[in-house]
Parts: sequence; C-alpha cells; structure tokens
Amino acid sequence: MPSPLPCNLLTRRRALTACAAVAALTAAAALFLLATPPTEDPTHPYLLASLLHNTSNQADSAAASSLSPAQPPLPSTSILQLQTNLPSGFTTVPSMFLVPSPSPAENLDDGSMEETDPPDLKENPPAESAHFLQEVPVPLWSTAADEELIYAKKEITIAPLVSNDPDLHAPLFRNVSVFRRSYELMERLLKVFVYHDGAKPIFHSPELKGIYASEGWFMKLMEGNQHFVVRDPNRAHLFYLPYSSRQLEHNLYVPGSNTIEPLSIFVKKYIDFISAKFPYWNRTKGADHFFVACHDWGPYTTKMHDELRKNTIKALCNADLSEGVFIHGRDVSLPETFLRSPRRPLRGIGGKPAAERSILAFFAGQMHGRVRPVLLQYWGGKDADMRIYDRLPHRITRRMNYVQHMKSSKYCICPMGYEVNSPRIVEAIYYECVPVIIADNFVLPFDDAFNWSAFSVVILEKDVPKLKQILLEIPDDQYMAMQSNVQRVQKHFIWHPNPIKYDIFHMILHSIWYSRVNQIQLE
Repeated sequence: MPSPLPCNLLTRRRALTACAAVAALTAAAALFLLATPPTEDPTHPYLLASLLHNTSNQADSAAASSLSPAQPPLPSTSILQLQTNLPSGFTTVPSMFLVPSPSPAENLDDGSMEETDPPDLKENPPAESAHFLQEVPVPLWSTAADEELIYAKKEITIAPLVSNDPDLHAPLFRNVSVFRRSYELMERLLKVFVYHDGAKPIFHSPELKGIYASEGWFMKLMEGNQHFVVRDPNRAHLFYLPYSSRQLEHNLYVPGSNTIEPLSIFVKKYIDFISAKFPYWNRTKGADHFFVACHDWGPYTTKMHDELRKNTIKALCNADLSEGVFIHGRDVSLPETFLRSPRRPLRGIGGKPAAERSILAFFAGQMHGRVRPVLLQYWGGKDADMRIYDRLPHRITRRMNYVQHMKSSKYCICPMGYEVNSPRIVEAIYYECVPVIIADNFVLPFDDAFNWSAFSVVILEKDVPKLKQILLEIPDDQYMAMQSNVQRVQKHFIWHPNPIKYDIFHMILHSIWYSRVNQIQLE
C-alpha cells in the first residue's frame, strides 16, 4: 500500500485558504492592469482572451472548474478584456487565425529541412539557474495522486530483475529492469489532466508534418487518449499545457523584429490565467505541469515566468544544458522527428543491410550554426569515403537522392544546426544508419532510459578534424552491433496513429512520468 505523505505538508483547509488568497491577488492585479492606461501603441493590442477562450470547450472547462476546490471566480470583465500590449512598433501577424502554414523547406534531396534564420536569442544564463535538478516545491496539500507517486518511486527502487524480455533489448537501456517497472506503473497509475482553455491556432492545433511534428503528434495523441487522460483534475498526477511553440512563432513573431518578447508575454499571461482560474498550478508552483515544444525557441519563451522556467517539466527538442533553461533531471529531451506525410508516418522506413552499405559517412544540409561550416571545411569534397555536402549537387541526386544516401551509409553525420538538436538523429534511426552526433551540451532524447553508446557515436565538436580517423577506429564487430541495435531501437522512435506499447508517444510520456516520480521526496 502507498505510504502516507510526509507530515510537513500544510493542512488542506489552510492550503485552500492560501490558494484562494493567491488567486484573488492575481485577479486583483489583472483588474489593476486593465484599469491602467496603456503606455504602448494601443492600435494593435493582442487579445489574449481571444485565444484563451475556446467556445467549443466551454462545457468541458466548466465541468473541470466545478471540480476545483476553493476555486476563486474571476470577474467576467477580466477574461473578456485581458490583453497583452506589445512593445512599440509591433503588430500582430495578419494570418493569426488562418490555417497554419507548412513547415520550412522540406527538401530531402539536400537535407535543407531546418528553420529559417532565428532572432538573436542567446544570452547569459540566469545567475540562479542550474543544469541539474535541485529543490522541488512541496505541494500545499496532499492528494491521492501524491501517495501513488510515492508508492511508484518505492516500487521502482526495488524493481525485479528483468531477463530475456522479447519486447525490450537490454543493451539499449541504462537499466532495463528499472525502465520496465517504471513503464508498468505508468500504464497502471498515470492520469493526466489536459487544460481545455485556449482556442486554435495556438492551443489544440497540432501540426503533424515537417520538423516540428513531434510536438504536434504528441498533442494530437495526448488529447485523444482515453487511457491516461481524466476529466477530474483532482485525480491527476500531471497537467498538460496544450499550446504549440510552432504556432506561437507562426502567429506572434514579427519577421525582422529580432525579438520573441511577444511570445514570452503571451505564455506568461496564459500561465497567470490558469493559475488564477484553477488552484492546481499554485498547489505545486507548476511542478506537476508540463508542456511539449519542438520549436528551437521553446525554451526561451519561458523566461518571463519564473515558476514555469524553474519548476515545470519542459519536454524540449532544444535540450541544451549551456543555456540555463533546460534542467537535467527535471526536463525531458524530446526527439525531433521530421515527417513528410502525416497519413503515412512509416513510409520509407528501413535501409540496406550493414554489409551492403558502401558509404562510410554522409551529410548534406544547410551551413548554419557553429559546427557545419567546420565539417564542410575539413571534409567537403576532399575524401571519397566522406560524402559531406552543403547541398547535394544535381549531378549526384540524379543517381542517388538524400534518402538513398542515408540508406546506403554506415554512419550518418548529425551535426547541430542553429541549436543543439537535429532531426537527422531520428532520421538516421529510421533509415538504419548509425547516427554520429556532434553537439556539445546536448542531452540526448530519452537519456533517462537509453544507453546511447549502444547504437550511436557521440563526438566532441573539437574533434571534427579527426572524424574519419574516429570512425575507422571503430572495430567492424562493434559497428555491426551498433547497426543491429539501431534496428532494434527504431520502434521506440516511430509514431503510430493509434499508439502502441513502447512507441515514441509512450516513450515521451514515460520520460515525463519518470521525471515527476523522481521529484518525489521519500522519508
């Protein structure tokens, strides 16, 4: 049976009183802001309420609201009038409510699937930021879900030994016994509440193709899930914030402005809104909430809300330890999957057997970021074994296109672009090519579960000049084992319209679940 929670939690009555006070202060602050004359150009206000208020979900939202303990009602004017005034000179994108545009160039022949030039987002990490998990907020009151998390953590620490599981290849995992026990408990216990507030296109509007497909597919499958999702938020272990970082960029970023401040303001106002309307954020200061973002800007849009940045579980493709946003041990590295056809996500998967792969190493793509120009400088057109290009010349694509190169190569080079993540890592796994990852400070996807050295090669950026030497020094039997493991790990990175056990949807959800379980403090 689950053990009782530590006795240092507040009593329920005091906690509810505290939450009501916090929510009332937040509502009062919102009304005060509404009464204050705007200091910026008022001709183009971005109405937050227009996206937070989703009429199609009013009934569900009301049902969830009625279950909320000590929920302070907000005056209707605060919701209808709440607005974010953008800095002077900014206007909203005209296509805000139109069908989302397709992702950037998706030309597999030259590998140019990355996004366009970003604004300058780099800055010094906050002084108080940490690369690794530190203090975890203590819930204001205990729930049955908390007791189940304590029970799960204890069970995982005494996980029975697993041997010869036909569904789980042990060499792929850090500890296959721990993973399987944690996964079993997730299937049995985990309940997720999805916030219904928010209108399309920023909320509840998954994009299922292109380089941001991971966040879109997760949103679609999570919101449609009947096993994990609950309508009663009091039963939830986790709370999902269903907004799209891709849609934030598409609808709020002003090209040429060189700032993502409007996006950060919007996210902050959204968190303020749900924390005033519901008591659940305030109970844990956001520690049991999560969002999923594959756009490179996803981490940076959290910087205006301290609790969102410090406490929330962030599932990010841009899992960069050096930026002071991604927290190892709390946040989750999200695989970046590039899908061309939402209706046929498995199209083209597979490749030549290891013995028939005649190319030692292959890369083709745009020359942005700090690593790729160095890669091209040392290896572009200088060695027949190293097929390194910026764009595949037409004389080559007539004989062998981009995908065929990956399917015929032993090693697929996956250098970082503007940010540390790259869709080529999963793409290489799809085509059964051993990925060679070049991105310092990158936390690899599912690093809580997988032993990446079993099916990939990780090279420091400074070692790019020695790339061929490093690859040739790998013994043939080691390469054969890695390539075989790539084939075995592939199923954990595949999207299915109807999710199946151990697929990428369940692996992402497991990483989020495992992060939350690990936050729980045992006596």
